[in-house]
Amino acid sequence: MKNIIVVLALLIAGCGSSGPVSEPLSIVPADKSSVNWWMPRHEEKLLSKDQMGKVDLVFLGDSITHFWERKAKKVWQQYYGHRSALNIGFSADRTENVLWRLENGEVDGIDPKLVVLMIGTNNTGHRQDAPKDTALGIKTILHTLETKLPNSKILLLAIFPRGASVDDPLRKINDDINLIIKDFDDGELVHYLDINHVFLDDKGNLSQTVMEDLLHPNPNQYKVWAEAMEPKIRVLMAEND
Repeated sequence: MKNIIVVLALLIAGCGSSGPVSEPLSIVPADKSSVNWWMPRHEEKLLSKDQMGKVDLVFLGDSITHFWERKAKKVWQQYYGHRSALNIGFSADRTENVLWRLENGEVDGIDPKLVVLMIGTNNTGHRQDAPKDTALGIKTILHTLETKLPNSKILLLAIFPRGASVDDPLRKINDDINLIIKDFDDGELVHYLDINHVFLDDKGNLSQTVMEDLLHPNPNQYKVWAEAMEPKIRVLMAEND
């Protein structure tokens, strides 16, 4: 009996064979300086933000957000050019990379009315993180934004669908993340919006005419995205007042 008690004590203390429980990678800020374009883009965004003087709208995320600059410049200008909008989406970013960027100046010195946030699909695709871990990374980003931008509202988008069907393993992971993060909506600062239905058919299938690689929206889908968000953006930026 004494030996059993000792073993249990060691396990409880984190000294058993399994070792101490470590933090998920999703919440540990990490840069991607090994990628040759990533740090120059970070420096460029710091400069752009300062040169803009006034930033009312921020888009924060991964390649899906980044590609507004490559695939949909005209749509961006139509919907966001008059709103002093800053795009700080970085291709292939995971939650921990966004955390690093936030901790290293990307929203310092600005006071936007609204931040549009979508992140997490690369936690799914690169590592197949557990949904709860990716959701924790997103929650940590929200806390960071609330601290750094206390006057800003946050539009938290459901992670876009990926994979051809509802049975796709990576689609299922993203769907499970969305089931968790929808409850981060507090009705005050954080507002959750799921527009995924606009990309899917009535059976939940995703076509290559919508996302050729079954992950990134095709150029013509950025207007669909913008239209789906527009009513909520107007409300959250108090443009209907």
